[in-house]
Amino acid sequence: MGKIMIINGSPRAPRSNSQKYAKIFQAKSPMPTEYFTITKNNHLELCKKMNDFTHVLLVFPLYADSIPVTLLNFLKTLEINSPSQKPKFCIMINCGFIEPNQNDIAVKMIQFFCQSQGYSFGSVLRIGSGEAILTTPFQKLVEWKIKKFSLAITKEKNVSLKVTMPLPKKVFVKASTKYWENYGKKNGITKEQMSIMDIEN
Repeated sequence: MGKIMIINGSPRAPRSNSQKYAKIFQAKSPMPTEYFTITKNNHLELCKKMNDFTHVLLVFPLYADSIPVTLLNFLKTLEINSPSQKPKFCIMINCGFIEPNQNDIAVKMIQFFCQSQGYSFGSVLRIGSGEAILTTPFQKLVEWKIKKFSLAITKEKNVSLKVTMPLPKKVFVKASTKYWENYGKKNGITKEQMSIMDIEN
């Protein structure tokens, strides 16, 4: 059996939703896993570690329709420090939007990297409403889909999966607006302050 190297590409990895999704994956995966985060100083170390794994699972959030700069910088290092045994890449990406297909461009960026660098590309799980779903009764949907995703990787079946909260968009927007208003209030920030571009004052 192979072994999966889970790499958290979130800029706030220790307190990120990506970490939570990675931990669920580790609990569900039949294949052995090992979890890593990206820091400014460990790029080369991670590149060398890849030789010990058959698969790499990139877990990260969507940032402005793209991949986070943390992950981008790591991929630049990997481009010139490829492991001698190239693992298969898989993706588990989450976004705050309710539509999982908002993640499509970021997925294509990783696919292009793999194609241009000679890595096999495997399964993908796109998670919509990723900021909120783990704190709702719909968490079970995510856990079930992650289990299905992990089984596909173990069986070498390349699948493209999606999951989100099964809510009408209007209901989701209303609930998310209320969430951010309460979050701002808890941190002493008004709705009006959150509506402007001035973040310094």
